[in-house]
Amino acid sequence: MAAESRLIVVSNRIPTDAQPSGGLVVALHDALKARGGVWIGSSGETSDSPGPLHEIEGVPEYRKLAYDLTEDEHRGFYLGHANSVIWPLFHHRADLIDVDEENRRQYMAVNARVAEMIAKVVEPGDILWVHDYHFLPLGHELRKLGVQNRIGFFLHIPFPNPGDIAALPDQKQLGPWVSSFDLFGLQTQRDVSACLEWLRTATEAEFTLRGRMKLADRFFEVRSFPIGIDVDSFQEAADAADITITDLPVEQKLVLGVDRLDYSKGLPNRFEAFGKYLGLRASDGPRATMLQIAPPSREDVEAYREIRAELESMAGSVNGEHAELDWTPIRYIRRPLPREIVAGLYRRADVMLVTPLADGMNLVAKEFVAAQDGADPGVLILSHFAGAAEQLDGALMVNPYDTSGMARAIDQALAMSLHERHARWLSMMQVIRDTDIEWWTESYLRALRSQPQVQVA
Repeated sequence: MAAESRLIVVSNRIPTDAQPSGGLVVALHDALKARGGVWIGSSGETSDSPGPLHEIEGVPEYRKLAYDLTEDEHRGFYLGHANSVIWPLFHHRADLIDVDEENRRQYMAVNARVAEMIAKVVEPGDILWVHDYHFLPLGHELRKLGVQNRIGFFLHIPFPNPGDIAALPDQKQLGPWVSSFDLFGLQTQRDVSACLEWLRTATEAEFTLRGRMKLADRFFEVRSFPIGIDVDSFQEAADAADITITDLPVEQKLVLGVDRLDYSKGLPNRFEAFGKYLGLRASDGPRATMLQIAPPSREDVEAYREIRAELESMAGSVNGEHAELDWTPIRYIRRPLPREIVAGLYRRADVMLVTPLADGMNLVAKEFVAAQDGADPGVLILSHFAGAAEQLDGALMVNPYDTSGMARAIDQALAMSLHERHARWLSMMQVIRDTDIEWWTESYLRALRSQPQVQVA
């Protein structure tokens, strides 16, 4: 990256700690430290009226600028349009969208307000990197204000099926939104194919000889950049972890799930599949306990309250049928656990269930692989619908809608030989090392920096 190019990162929330934690946050933090620049995002606080950007504690190498949302903006922009329309639609659940014109107005208004704040900060030569579905219109709003800098976007969730986009209130605006970014980054080749198919069939976008796209007077590129993790960090955390943190006997098998409480994660299907596995288990076979960690998110949205109640009912039903006085088949924790404890659970687990119905990448799958003891690694069971499935072919692949097939996969994983487990783990470790979080950051920014400065036809 040229030294003269400042980096401006825009994300929904801005980390308030001087030294942030978490793979993506650390990667962006390091990129900004190396290049200099600005990180812009919501403070996470609400105020009575929209306020200007204000500086928060950071590091000498770059600035952190935050803004507050009003209660109405939080309800309409965040809980409403972003998470009750775009999130379900992009996760292939058009049946769950809740279209409300006031929420849509707030979504557009917040994007316009953020664009105005950015336009006052951006300087010639800066490059902008916008993150996720909260800011799909942001590039378009910046172009309307005359910002001609290189602007990149990265979507951390799946791109919707082309046919589902008709349910989006902004379906006609989505094309100009996408084309306003010089580089539209997606997690997987599957997402790129879906996006290009939609552009080809539903917009007037043209494919150019150089592999780029042209829509109206804008040239742009759609590419995949599968996000990675800090492999060494997870290995070190697992090495230092206490793997005796549960009261499970050494000989008892642990089947682990770590997910946000979200309908896209396929948790009811997973509980049903584990119940079916218990029905398959020989009476003298090893006991297995499934530990599901699922901290809640967006509990103000009705669909999340419903899945919480469903899981609690299912866990009780499975335990009621299969539990013994000294054995609880399903343990369900509905709160976040510290990173060091999760790392220990990764290391202790014999099987990891990552079975979403739709997912952009799912970094839990990669974290589990990184945390394993290479001398005795566990087995990853991975949904075809996780973005990570394009990379981690050492996993046991499953269809999360086929709960009987998932039950058989659990049985296969628990019976797998050490030789096969080790071979599968080595294959996946090579992939996650070659495409770690630093590789992802550098690859994306290199591609964005290479985009022509002037993109107008």
